[in-house]
Amino acid sequence: MSDGYREGVSDPRRERALAAAFVELADTLVDDYDVLDFLHGLANQCVGILDVDAAGLMLADAGGVLRVAASSSEQVRVLELFELQNEEGPCLECYSSGAPVTDDDLTGTDESRWPRFGPEAAAAGFRSVLALPLRLRSETIGALNLFRSGTGPLATQDQSLAQAMADVATIGILQERGSRHREVLAQQLQTALSSRVVIEQAKGVVAERLGLHVDQAFDVLREHARSHHEKLSETARRVVSRELDLGASRRPPFEDAPSG
Repeated sequence: MSDGYREGVSDPRRERALAAAFVELADTLVDDYDVLDFLHGLANQCVGILDVDAAGLMLADAGGVLRVAASSSEQVRVLELFELQNEEGPCLECYSSGAPVTDDDLTGTDESRWPRFGPEAAAAGFRSVLALPLRLRSETIGALNLFRSGTGPLATQDQSLAQAMADVATIGILQERGSRHREVLAQQLQTALSSRVVIEQAKGVVAERLGLHVDQAFDVLREHARSHHEKLSETARRVVSRELDLGASRRPPFEDAPSG
């Protein structure tokens, strides 16, 4: 993040970016919005606005088990999968307690806390982490993980903004639509999480066909889905089933190395 985004420093660029972010997030709070696309956008907005280097979100499935739902980069997705597979880390603690969890220096973490996750996160280049609950009143449905390459706490202002963005995500997922029942919501979340598997497969297909990094391949999928007013999961399904060949109609739009 830019030095102009320090706590207590007024920056017109940040104010415009923040306003645009909440407008974009609010625009997704409509019927039939794409949960996974929404969460991916939120992860990117966190990195673009807050003093963090990466972000990831986990949602609980119908059985209350956390699953990776979105991330700002492939590196973070792999790290969060590692967290789930080893059953330790900030997101799990945050979801379990329903309260924020922070570690300002992962390289100095007490081994009794996260003996596997701490070193893995540090090896990936992250030195501190903040996990915030996706919570509305007494119901916690997931957690937002924010990673930084430097040590020390996230500025108070950024923590407040991050929680506000997490609250927007929670409201977006839990918003009432007519006579929706809890069982219907659980089914919708389960469908979204299941769709993530197909999206990962599609990312691999697009990356191979267009010679892209998987992060860039995801952007291609998302761009196509949005431009054709199609759900991300449906675009991914058509790519995997070979109904849609994104490489046949375009050249790789990215030449630079993937950011994040």
